[in-house]
Amino acid sequence: MRYYPINLDLRQRQCLVVGAGAVGLRKALALLDCGAEVTVIGRTVTPRVVELAARRDLRLKNRDYRSTDLEGMFLVIGATDSPETNRRIHNDAHRRNILCNIADRPEVCNFILPSIIRRGDLIIAVSTSGKSPAFAKKVRQDLERQFGPEYAEFLDLMGAIRKKLLNAEHSPEAHKPLFEKLIGGGLLEMVRNRKAEEINLLLRKTLGPGYEVDALNLQLR
Repeated sequence: MRYYPINLDLRQRQCLVVGAGAVGLRKALALLDCGAEVTVIGRTVTPRVVELAARRDLRLKNRDYRSTDLEGMFLVIGATDSPETNRRIHNDAHRRNILCNIADRPEVCNFILPSIIRRGDLIIAVSTSGKSPAFAKKVRQDLERQFGPEYAEFLDLMGAIRKKLLNAEHSPEAHKPLFEKLIGGGLLEMVRNRKAEEINLLLRKTLGPGYEVDALNLQLR
């Protein structure tokens, strides 16, 4: 199986999680973190799911899955311990051309979920195409040690610079050499080591005045 890597925009998309146990909770939280409108269905419900439903962070249906639950859904994740229910979810989603993932069953998914490292807006996804989730986890843990919190701050800074350049009506084609100079000039290392004066010196040298950290309304943590 050769998968096509893709990042989905789930903001305000209707997403369904079937299964309200520990696995279903984990899947629901990941969807909520991406701005999805989440519905969870299950008879056995963890207290955390009940709490999220009470806060109206998600919708909870405390019952068994029905095929009609897929109406209007963009994506469904099956997280039950019933092979029959999971197979039914897959078949129902296939007929409706709905994105479907069944936890730990790649053979009945039309997409699988990689192991994820998040550092702010930096997302690193690791996948073994379903062959060894344990190895994907190991690679993710190795990468977590390599990519620290400074990457999130670095991207916040680069994003603020890009936004200001666009607002100044700079041509996007002209941005590439400027960003390459910042990266090649060691900006990431300066952020990692909290070298505020050196950061501002590099920004002024590359972009001109008005691009210092304070002028961009940023504060390095």
